[in-house]
Amino acid sequence: MQNETTTGNGLFQILKGAFLALAFSFLATIVFANVLRFTSVPDKVIYPVNQTVKVIAIALGAFVFVRGEKGFLKGGAIALLFTALSYLAFSAIGGDFSLSWLIFAELFIALLAGVICGAVAVNIRRD
Repeated sequence: MQNETTTGNGLFQILKGAFLALAFSFLATIVFANVLRFTSVPDKVIYPVNQTVKVIAIALGAFVFVRGEKGFLKGGAIALLFTALSYLAFSAIGGDFSLSWLIFAELFIALLAGVICGAVAVNIRRD
């Protein structure tokens, strides 16, 4: 296992992971929006696809950037930061910053995904 030399290294991993997750989420959202535009996908598919994209984005951020110790904490932090940034970004794009109970469900799902992916990420052997 790698030892972290500074606390900033962990923070840097979290920031990079969250921004990678956000970039992936934006890209996937643009692709999905075009799929919706040119096909007749039912509206009930949108929420599950969005949640799946968010979990994949969090996993990507954790697997690419989480190293060293306390992967579950770093993964959870990536998930929470990503969820907050994506809420702000997509609310700004949509022009609606209203909160609902769904944000708490999304935070819980994101945190769970981040903790699991972060824990797995630090235990994967990388060459």
